[in-house]
Formats: sequence, structure tokens, C-alpha cells
Amino acid sequence: MLKIEDYLFGQVLLIDKPLHWTSFQVVNKLRWEIRQAFNIKKIKVGHAGTLDPLATGLLVICTGKMTKEIDSFQAQAKEYTGTIVLGSTTPSFDLETEINHTFPTNHITESLIKEATKPFIGKIQQIPPVFSAIKKDGKRLYEFARAGEEVEIKSRTVTISEFEITNIDTSTALSTGSVNVGFRVVCSKGTYIRSLANDFGKALQSGAHLSALRRTKIGDFHVDNASSIETFIKNLPSE
Repeated sequence: MLKIEDYLFGQVLLIDKPLHWTSFQVVNKLRWEIRQAFNIKKIKVGHAGTLDPLATGLLVICTGKMTKEIDSFQAQAKEYTGTIVLGSTTPSFDLETEINHTFPTNHITESLIKEATKPFIGKIQQIPPVFSAIKKDGKRLYEFARAGEEVEIKSRTVTISEFEITNIDTSTALSTGSVNVGFRVVCSKGTYIRSLANDFGKALQSGAHLSALRRTKIGDFHVDNASSIETFIKNLPSE
């Protein structure tokens, strides 16, 4: 069992973030639990790479002096798995908002889906979602979006080294017109998988949004070695 000296000197904690939690909520929860367990007033705790509330998976948490390494961890390649729904879009590019447009999918074949991944491999220009925490003029982009204000968002260069289609489910195509596509992506810091899903739909002459996302790796860290928040708390010393 780790002692307070270990946390203060610096630890890298791998946490499997649950659905609906923000990354900051996880950090705040762990910080509070460590303080309570060791009866201390403060300790540095931070995360190396935000996950959206609707995403699950690997969150690298640093404590104490290891918080100085956060930037280096953030810069490492990340791996994600998830599901893209072809045939409809949402303003947030995921399930945070309701479907606003539907598109045909009867022209989309398995070979077309796999072929459409190729232009996204390498360095690409990507426009972040308007429903994101990026700041512009001192405000978060999602604040503009929720206020119904239009804002110009500049594209950024990101790198996608792998974009693999892992599953194609057409079982709902006849009833809803949608096709569910499972994927695995390896990408650079700053890549928005929601934007990738939206752009992928356009590449298929249709529309798309992200319905599920899980981060599986950051550099050499893997979610298989991560703990749940409950397990982490259980392993802290108790009175």
C-alpha cells in the first residue's frame, strides 16, 4: 500500500474513467480521497489528457512531483476504440445533442467504408467541434454553441497513424437507415475523434456522429492496467 510520501514524491495513476464523469471530476475526487485518507490539507493532482464525459477509458493521473511530467504524457500517441453511426449528424458530433439531420446510407458498402479511411491516414487538417472546451476570446467554444452564437473555428494539423474498421453492423439499416461502424484509431495529441466521425460521414457522401468512445492507450500506458475509481479508493488506507 502506498504511503503519503509516495503520493507527494509523485505517482502515475491509471484510472478507467466511467461514463458521464468529466476528467476534472475524476481528478477532484481522487485528490479529495487522498487528502482524507492521509489527513493532509493539499496535494498536487492533475490529468494528462482530457476525456469527454461521454467517453470512457484510460485517464493518466499524476500526483506530487510527477505532475511536472503531464505535458510529456499528453504529447504521446493515443489509441481509441468506438462506434460511428452513419446516416445522421448531431451538432456536437456525438450523443450530447439530438440528431439534427439524416442522410442516405443505401449507397454505402463495406468496401466503400474501408476505402474511406485511407485519406485520413497521416497529417490532416481537422476542425474541432464547436461543442468543445477550446477557448476563443476568453470563452469556451461550447459556451458559444449553447448560446446559439456562431463562431469561426480554425483548423489544426493532427496526425492519424492508424484508422482501422473493426466491425460493420447494418442490422438497423432497414429500420432506421443507420449503419454502425466499429473502429480503432491511433492519433496524435489534439485529435478530436468526434470531428473524425463527422468528417468520415462526409467522405462517404452521408453524415455521421460518434455514439461510443473508449481510450485504450496513451503511449505505453494501457487501460487494461487501469483501476476503477472505486478500486483506487478501496486501496487507500482507512481509519
